[in-house]
Amino acid sequence: MATVARPRVRTGPNIPEANVQLPSVETYDQVTEEIRRTLNPTKAWLAGLLLAVVCLLIGLGAWMWQVYMGLGVAGYSPPVMWGVYIVTFVFWVGIGHAGTLISAILYLFRAGFRTTIYRCAEAMTVFAIMTAGLFPILHLGRPWKFFWLIPYPNWRLIWPQFKSPLVWDVFAILTYLTVSATFLYLGLLPDFAAIRDRERDPLRKRIYGVLSFGWRNSDLEWRHFARAYLFLAAFSTPLVLSVHSTVSFDFAMANTPGWHATLFAPYFVAGAIFSGIGMVFTIIIPIRRWFNLKHYVTLNHLDAAAKLCLFTALVVATAYITEFFIGWYGGNEIEHSFWYNRVFGQWWWAAWIMLTCNTILPLSLFWQKLRRNTTWLFTLSLFINLGMWFERFVIFDPSLSHEFEPWQWTRYAPTYIDWAILLGSFGWFAMWFLLFIKNFPVVAIAEIKEIIPPPLRMAHAVEGIDVAGMHLEYEPETPGERD
Repeated sequence: MATVARPRVRTGPNIPEANVQLPSVETYDQVTEEIRRTLNPTKAWLAGLLLAVVCLLIGLGAWMWQVYMGLGVAGYSPPVMWGVYIVTFVFWVGIGHAGTLISAILYLFRAGFRTTIYRCAEAMTVFAIMTAGLFPILHLGRPWKFFWLIPYPNWRLIWPQFKSPLVWDVFAILTYLTVSATFLYLGLLPDFAAIRDRERDPLRKRIYGVLSFGWRNSDLEWRHFARAYLFLAAFSTPLVLSVHSTVSFDFAMANTPGWHATLFAPYFVAGAIFSGIGMVFTIIIPIRRWFNLKHYVTLNHLDAAAKLCLFTALVVATAYITEFFIGWYGGNEIEHSFWYNRVFGQWWWAAWIMLTCNTILPLSLFWQKLRRNTTWLFTLSLFINLGMWFERFVIFDPSLSHEFEPWQWTRYAPTYIDWAILLGSFGWFAMWFLLFIKNFPVVAIAEIKEIIPPPLRMAHAVEGIDVAGMHLEYEPETPGERD
C-alpha cells in the first residue's frame, strides 16, 4: 500500500549530501509531475524542430543531386575516396558510445551521477547509430543496391565479400543498434506506466499503455526488470570495446601510412567515449536549463561527468603521443614524411584544431570552478565535438593523400555536397532527438525515485536514511523495517 510522508523543507543550497543526492526533490509525485511536464510542446521546441528539418532537407537535396549527377560532385578523386562521408560515419559511431558507457558500465559500477543523465545518453546513442548507418549507403554509387551488403544467399549464389570493411560495418551497426535500442526501451517501461497513469488524453494514454506492456509496479515485475536490466548492462559492456574496434579495422587493416597500427582499436574506443561525453554535455546542459531540471541534473552530477571527460581526454592525448612516437621510432622515411606533413605541412591547420580542442582545452577541467560552470562545459563540449570530427578527418584524408608512392601525393578539398550532407546528418540526428524528448521522459522517473528518501506512513523524529539505505529510526507499524 502506498504510504504518505510529510514533505521535508530545506532552505539551504541545492548541494547533495552523503545520503541525500537531490535535496530539492522531496516526493514521488513531484518527480512524476515535473518530468511529465517536459513532454508539453513549446514554441522554442517547435522552432528547433523546424530548423532540424530544414537542415535535413538541405542534406537530402544534396544527396539526390549526387545520385543524379554522380559521385564526382562529392569531391571523389583517387586516391582520396569517400572523403567527408567516411569521416562523418566514424564521428557518429563514436558519438553513440558514451550512451552505452554511461548507462551500462557506470550502472555496473554503481556510479551515482549516471542516474539523471543516462536516459539522455541512451537516446543519443540510438539516434547517433541511426545517423551513422546512413553513410555506408550515402557513399555508394548505386545506393538502391545497398542490400548487397547484407549476407544472404541470392539467386546467383553470390555472397557478400566478408573481407570488405563495408560488411564489417553492417554487422557492427546492426548489432549495436539492436542492443542499444533494447536497453533504452527496457529502461523506459516503468516510466511509460507512470506517464500512462497520469495522462488525460485517451489516445496518448492508450499508446503509453501499449508501450508499458501493462506494467503494474508489482514486486514480481520489478524482480524480472532488475535481472533483465543487469543482464543487458553486462551484455552491452563488451560492445563499447568491440564495435568501435571493428570500425577501426576499416583503417588498421590497410597498408597505408598512419593507419597500419595495433594502436587503432583502443585509440578509437577512447576517442569514441570522449566525443560521446562531449555530445552529452552539448545536449543535457540546454535541456537542464530550458526544462528547469537543475534540481535533478545538479552541479555535482556535471562535475563527476566532467572528471570522466577529463580522464578520457588524457587517454586520447596519450594515444596521440604514442602515434607520433611510433611514427618516429619506426625509422620509415615515408612515415616520417607523412607525420611531418600531417602536423607541420599540408594538413597542419586540421591537426592543430584537433590537438587544441582535444588535448589542450580539456585540461581546464582540472579546475573545479570550471567543472561546475555550465557555460564553460557547454562551450568546451562544442570544441570537443569540433575537435573529434577533425580527428577523424586527420586520420583519413592526410593518409590517403600522402601514401607510399610520391606520384600519388595529392590534395583533397570537400565540395558543397559534402558539407550539405554533413549538415543534413546533424539535422537528422536533432530531429529524432527533439521528437524523443517530447514523447518520452528525458530523465528516468523510476530511478530518480530510488535515490530520494522513501515516503513513510509517519514522520520520523530524525529525517532521512543512512548511507546503507536503512531508516535512522524504526516504526513498528511499518511492516518489514525490523527484518
